[in-house]
Amino acid sequence: MPDGSDMLLFFTPKETLMLKKWLAGCSLLFASLTWAAVDVNKASEADLQQVKGIGPATATKILEERKSGNFKSWDDFITRVKGVGNANADAFSKNGLTVDGRTYKDAATSTPAQKKENTPPAQTNTKAVKN
Repeated sequence: MPDGSDMLLFFTPKETLMLKKWLAGCSLLFASLTWAAVDVNKASEADLQQVKGIGPATATKILEERKSGNFKSWDDFITRVKGVGNANADAFSKNGLTVDGRTYKDAATSTPAQKKENTPPAQTNTKAVKN
């Protein structure tokens, strides 16, 4: 009769490592599915309140402002929703809020380029200098 030391292992060390990697991958997949971005133009009041930092009062302000039209950008969102500034917008974005699928960081990095495109070219002085 075999004692406990002769028991067969169910998995080899290589199989155990593979199983651990597979379980870790499944856990990451599940975690990513549970944290989904919330678009401010499509979200319900309950969806908005799932974003850390947005409570009932802020969610109501957002929905009231959205009645007059979708938010076109993060700047539009900040301007129209009273009590939301750059710091709040950044925090909301880090916690999953987007405006038309864009994070606040994405909007902030693209804003200078957009302004540059809309700026007329600098005028150059074409007069000849006399010595």
